[in-house]
Amino acid sequence: MTRNTAREIATHLAYELSFTDLTVEAFLDARLSEDNFAALAEECEVYTDAPNAKQEQYIRRLVSGVAEHAAELDTYIEKYAQGWRFERISLVASAIMRVAMFEILYMPDIPNGVAINEAVEIAKKYETPEVAKFMNGILGSFVREEVKA
Repeated sequence: MTRNTAREIATHLAYELSFTDLTVEAFLDARLSEDNFAALAEECEVYTDAPNAKQEQYIRRLVSGVAEHAAELDTYIEKYAQGWRFERISLVASAIMRVAMFEILYMPDIPNGVAINEAVEIAKKYETPEVAKFMNGILGSFVREEVKA
């Protein structure tokens, strides 16, 4: 499994987290099990291989961080989504942007450009080209205005 695939899985899980009453830890324990990956592999190719320990740690860090900082991340999304209220942004698009923004703010080992590019590539798989461009604009503005070099 590549880092790109792990990031895409983290995005799926960040999205799914909106629909569960489980703690983040319990949710991740269930979703990152080998049995769950085996069950999902037929539906979605990113679940073909279960993550190794390093990849699982990365996924857990992303999803836990997104959950912990959701309000902060959503404030940034709303601030830079000029002309759009947060409620109009799809849950998938907001999950993708939350993951990217968390990486940008809290994972300095990941270059900002990589986080943005990966978010846009994931968006191209699950959203329309217009939404991917919209997200690219939001993330670019976010980095220019909020991230100090």
